[in-house]
This record gives sequence, structure tokens and C-alpha cells, in this order.
Amino acid sequence: MPKQAAALKKHEELPHYNLESFWMPFSANRQFKASPRLFVEAKDMHYTTIEGRKILDAFAGMWCCNIGHGNLKVVAAIQRQIAEMDYAPPFQMGHPKAFELAKRLAKLMPGSLDRIFFTNSGSESVDTALKIALAYHNVRGQGMRTRLVGRSRSYHGVGFGGISVGGIVNNRRFFGSLLSGVDHLPHTHSLEKNAFSKGQPAWGAHLADELENIVALHGAETIAAVIVEPVAGSTGVLIPPKGYLERLRELCTKHGILLIFDEVITAFGRVGNAATAAEFFGVQPDMIVMAKGLTSGTIPMGAVAVDRKIHDAFMTGPEHAIEFFHGYTYSGHPVAAAAGLATLEVYREEGLFERTKDLAPYWENALHSLKGLPHIIDIRNLGLMGAIELESIPGKPTLRAFNAFLEAYDKGLVIRQTGDTIALSPALIVSKDQIDQIFDILSGIIKNLS
Repeated sequence: MPKQAAALKKHEELPHYNLESFWMPFSANRQFKASPRLFVEAKDMHYTTIEGRKILDAFAGMWCCNIGHGNLKVVAAIQRQIAEMDYAPPFQMGHPKAFELAKRLAKLMPGSLDRIFFTNSGSESVDTALKIALAYHNVRGQGMRTRLVGRSRSYHGVGFGGISVGGIVNNRRFFGSLLSGVDHLPHTHSLEKNAFSKGQPAWGAHLADELENIVALHGAETIAAVIVEPVAGSTGVLIPPKGYLERLRELCTKHGILLIFDEVITAFGRVGNAATAAEFFGVQPDMIVMAKGLTSGTIPMGAVAVDRKIHDAFMTGPEHAIEFFHGYTYSGHPVAAAAGLATLEVYREEGLFERTKDLAPYWENALHSLKGLPHIIDIRNLGLMGAIELESIPGKPTLRAFNAFLEAYDKGLVIRQTGDTIALSPALIVSKDQIDQIFDILSGIIKNLS
């Protein structure tokens, strides 16, 4: 039986769907349920729809499936672990794979970020890092350091801490005052100065100096941490200007402020020949927040890599006493840990971080070949990340990019629409032929957008 016919037969055998029961996250629920887009299988670089169509995944699921879909090594590790032990409590007990994964992760982190706290998502990792920062200053006798500094046009998940330091208006506007004592640096995106830059733009490093104004307003002794995405992903792939992250590091060190890198998107080879953007840019933060690529999206898991000096500041008092009153029922879950270990092994065996470095110039050239097409006002890239910013339809913001998203799906391509930007982030196993296919499809779509 042909594959498409088999998929259609499978669809007919599936139980009737009541689409109304599931309140979908970050979705236009009414539009989706009127014309649903349902996947039933995934392998390597493709999804299969419920109708049996193959869809090329140009977004690695949701910035997360870095090794592609259905990797057999990871599948086997998950199957073995869930048969051997499905769950082990992480409070006052443990299991070997969580400790082994923490050890392996610590070796991939820059400098002395060799203490790992496990969570279940990027959102939980962000809130964990913020709590660690606040508690760290407290245990050192600097309890006045309670202010947190984020950045406009940033995304740090959906926990109350994450949306407080985040800077995407619609993620914040419905939820009241959120955390108090939060300031925001300006973002670095400028169409006037940096449009169509390849890699890091030249203009904007001076915007890091806005931290000095926040210090002058509140006093350095009140500020606990600055959190930034090295590359801001969900707001439209905003690349840091040359020298910007370095300057932030200098200022945080000068004022005794912790610097947190949110690498939920950028970790695990996304930006280049390095496990982290911190290593790629040569900037040492005090904590790194991660998730997504840690298990390549197979099992929910997140982590925070913490500088040893921060960890050790908590290791005082009686040895039987809990040092940090924080954690999750599923921290270091056995099945997630098994998935993480297998995923790290795939990165190593297949040389996927190096592959990003090798493919990045080809990706950059293919992406920027769209310059000059109708409605495109900017193109941005770094590693295997890319963004195509479209001019908004007057009075209808986001509609043009949303129409491109729908058209791409119809033509066999998964992209991500964020505002009026098309975001792209394929698995690290993507081939040059598949890169060509991505941009051939997008070129035709953009040429015909109204």
C-alpha cells in the first residue's frame, strides 16, 4: 500500500477528534479548529500530516529538535529506561543517570559553570535561575539585591518571573503587575542601522551602557541579576551587536551583578561550533539557562548551569539541612535523563556542533538571497538561525507573516511566525539540498504575498 494511502487509512481508523476540548497554547484557536493542521508522524527532517503529506521542518519542531525527529539512539534509550525504572523521587534520593547527565553537561559548559540544577522546561529554568540569584545574594549577606533586569523584546518563558523580566508586550499585558522591582534594558534591533546585516551587526554595543543608568537610579547594591538571551529568538531572531555581550559582562562584574544567559534556544550547537552561545561569543555568564535541545525535544527537560562559587555559597550550615528550598517533582526525571544522555551522545558522534559551523555560510547565503523580494524589510542570521522581517499590512499587524505561515504549510514547509517575522531554525542535520528547498518554497510564497 502506498505510504499516503496507508496514512489516510490510519486517519480513518483514528477516533473522532473533539478539537474544542484542548485550549491550545500561543495559538489562534478559532482559526486552527476551523482548519486544523495535525501531525501524526515525524522522522529526520519531516513531519507527516494526518492526510499523509510530508512536511519539511524548517523550525526543528519549536527550536528544539536539533538532532532531527525520531533518532533511533534516543528512542532506544527512552524505551530501555522507562522499562527499567519509570520514576525516582529527586528530593533526598536520586538515580545514577541524573548525576551522569549533570556531569556530562558540566563538561560542555564554559568556565566553572559546573553545577547543574534540573527542571522540566525553559520557563522553569528561568524562574529557577532568578531564584538562585536572589537567594545567592541573600546567603552572602546582600539581601538588598532584589532587583532584576531584563530587556525589551525578550522572551524568558511564561512563569511569573520569566514574563516579569521578559519584554514582549502581549505576553505581559493581561497579567497585572507581575514581579515588582524589575527594569528593562533597551533591545538592540534597528532597521535604520543594521538591516540586512550578515551575522553580528556593527551598531548597538553602546546600548549595554543603559545598565549604568539603571544602576544610577537604584544603586548597584539593590540589583541581583541581569538576564538576556545571547540571541533573542522568539521575538524575531535579534542578533547581538559586536561587543554588546562583552560590555554587559564588564558592567555586571563592575557592579557585582550576576549575568544570566537564557540559552533555551541557543544552546547545543544552534549558533556555531560550540555547545553554548556563551562559548561561541567568548563571554562568561554566571548562569546558563537551557532546555529544548537538551533532549532534542523528545522528553520535557530543562537545566540551569551555575557557577561553582554561587553553588558553594549555599553549602553552609548543618550537613543534614536543605540548602536551597526549591525544586520540582520531575527534576532530573529518569526517562528525561536517559533521553538527555543519548542526545548528547548523538551530538558528539555525528559532530553536529561542527556541522553548524560548516553549514552556516551556506545557510547565510541562501537566506540573504531573498533580499529584494516584495515586503522584505530585513534579513538576520547567525549559525543555523534566521529571520525574514516583513513589512506590516497597515492596520493589520502580524497578518502578512501569518499568511506566509499558512501558505508554507500548504506547500509542505513548517516555519515559525512571530509578529511580522518569519523565523527559521532547522535541525542541525539539515542538508544543503533541504536548505535550497526551504528557500525555494519561501521565495515563491513571498513573491505572491499581498
